Amino acid sequence: MKKVLVTYDMFREGFKELEGKYDVVFPEGRDFTYEEVWKMIPEFDVLCSMFDFPVNKELLDRAEKLELVSNYAVGYNNIDVAYALQKGVTVTNTPNPVTDPTADIALALMLDTARRVTECDRKLRTLGNRMKIGVLENLGLPLTGKTLGIIGMGRIGKALCKRARACGMEVIYHNRRQLCIEEETKWNVTYVSMDELLVQSDFVSLNAPYTPETHHLIGENELKRMKKTAILINTARGPLIDEHALIQALKEGVIYGAGLDMFEFDNRPLPGLLELDNVVLTPHIGTQTLETRIEMAETVCRNVIGFYENTYPVYKVLHP
Repeated sequence: MKKVLVTYDMFREGFKELEGKYDVVFPEGRDFTYEEVWKMIPEFDVLCSMFDFPVNKELLDRAEKLELVSNYAVGYNNIDVAYALQKGVTVTNTPNPVTDPTADIALALMLDTARRVTECDRKLRTLGNRMKIGVLENLGLPLTGKTLGIIGMGRIGKALCKRARACGMEVIYHNRRQLCIEEETKWNVTYVSMDELLVQSDFVSLNAPYTPETHHLIGENELKRMKKTAILINTARGPLIDEHALIQALKEGVIYGAGLDMFEFDNRPLPGLLELDNVVLTPHIGTQTLETRIEMAETVCRNVIGFYENTYPVYKVLHP
């Protein structure tokens, strides 16, 4: 019987089918530490890893029997995918369950930042009657008629495009590879260069994977190319943005605002972001619904079962 090691203790109901087929080992009441997994990994055929658990070269070298890493996330920058594939270890992720909830949070951040919802809520609570209220106070920006620039037109980018279209927005995009004409027509989107996207967009949404090539995709120079009325949204990975440069741009009015669900350093915003009214911050809650979490766990398990039994589609990561 195949042995499966799960690094996290959550939503066991999503693992019922897997437990009925294989020998599955869970941590009790908490996640396994890296050191604990290091000790156990030589005897396991499958590792089910959480998005923040490092599956690095050293661990892969120790995993003598390992055939599959089934990652609980759509992102996989926690895994040395190139080295895993080199060793003949398959890597999978969970793209479908995270698509709609992540697009939802991106749209929520767009609306919140543009209409200053969180800012006004915070001021009403802290200032009370001292908050200025009037027809020319607390002015924000509309979404209708504005241009959304999507960087990374994959599943989540397309789902966000659908929502933006419902809000009456125009959508342009930049991608590693341009979509075929049939897809561009279906989604009613226009491919532009990165520079054109930054210059033309009223909202810029980051939906690209994090790789060495996309590190600090948005830095000082890119921020200066954007409109002064532009809003930057990040629901992808924190290091896509140079956070120090973003803080400076927000302070100086280089751009209007930002909505961030991800941060560059350890999933925590730099203190400078906490001092600004023109940024909305959420702690990586893009997929934080109960239904989504259970569905992600089920997809992790179906990747394992499909890998061995060909009964489910397997969402393989084919390249770093």
